[in-house]
Amino acid sequence: MGEVLELAERAWQGQLRETQVHPGQALVGFEELDPELGFMSAFSNVAVLRSEEGLVFLDTSSAFHAKPLFEQVRRWSDQPVHTAIYTHGHVDHVFGLAPFEEEALQKRWDRTRVLAHHACPDRFERYVLTNGYNGVINQRQFGFPRPLFPKTYRYPDETVGDDHSLRIGDLAIEIFHDKGETDDHLWIWLPAQRTLYTGDLFIWASPNCGNPQKVQRYPREWARALRRMQELGAERLLPGHGPPILGAERVHRALEESATLLETLVEQTLRMMNEGARLDEVLHGVEIPEALLERPYLRPSYDDPRFIVRNLWRLYGGWYDGNPAHLNPAPDAEVAAQLAALGGGARALAERAAALAAEGRLDLACHFAEWAVQAEPDDARAHGVRAEVFESRAREETSLMAKGVYRAAARESEPAE
Repeated sequence: MGEVLELAERAWQGQLRETQVHPGQALVGFEELDPELGFMSAFSNVAVLRSEEGLVFLDTSSAFHAKPLFEQVRRWSDQPVHTAIYTHGHVDHVFGLAPFEEEALQKRWDRTRVLAHHACPDRFERYVLTNGYNGVINQRQFGFPRPLFPKTYRYPDETVGDDHSLRIGDLAIEIFHDKGETDDHLWIWLPAQRTLYTGDLFIWASPNCGNPQKVQRYPREWARALRRMQELGAERLLPGHGPPILGAERVHRALEESATLLETLVEQTLRMMNEGARLDEVLHGVEIPEALLERPYLRPSYDDPRFIVRNLWRLYGGWYDGNPAHLNPAPDAEVAAQLAALGGGARALAERAAALAAEGRLDLACHFAEWAVQAEPDDARAHGVRAEVFESRAREETSLMAKGVYRAAARESEPAE
């Protein structure tokens, strides 16, 4: 057993504390799972299959790990890369192919065929339109020193719609489409190997379908995909992030409980929406299944189930939250100025924020700290309290996304050096 499978066992036993979906915290290493199947563990993973026609990649990983992917695959096989399948167009899954294509040019091999869903090219076009915004998101979410997002993409050569069967030499591949983290998501079944490659429909964390800074995700469809996977009786699950899961019983349990988590959030949210509840009532009324979140593969270390509830509202209810004051609101700064005038000034709001934080009410403290700096943007004391409050909030959160947003807010109010 190599380090990848050792990590897999430790992960299943709940011995991993850090998220596996952060660029700086993933194990980077390659391991052969059987003579025809290798697994590259990285920030985003790759499954590598041998066939009579050449290698087949399921995902290609990110620019962060393109070089180690090339080096370690080439220690395993010298075959050309015949086909690469993008499970979806997120940039951490589609930027590892470049060294192999450079090699193919030098050796005059045929160009690698890239397959993806029909919606993948549109995703790349949207990324070009929103390049600056996505760079800011990455900076905030991962704590990068500057905005970072690519401007050019390796587009697929062929696209597929819903379910699709593929044969490459002696290798049979079943491709399925389900919306989940994205609208262009594919997942793959390898019948001869009894192996699932899930892409980001399984990531060793609570499902990433509530991300507050990204476009729409699809929790109900995601749960349906997990149920479809269950029916196949897989003996091996290879995820988009994190280590493999080995053994039919473990695979079944991981898929079952992941689907159940999403299904209960969907059911509760839709029930309250259908009863006429406001978003605020839904956010604070849906019961989060804490027992499921204790599973090592469902910990809210990346996304937060509360964000999934909000995303369900956006999917089924639009952006109006039920509060008429929010329909055409006054500017935040003017609201804050009025509150400061009522409460004795921005400094009074800041001191109230500090007091609430000391009482452990960081949720309320964030409101008062934000109002204080909105009312008096140049007040050093208000900014000092804001930095302290949001840094404290970040320490209390479990999800990387929440930590990123709160720490970015704290940095905004830190004094310039």
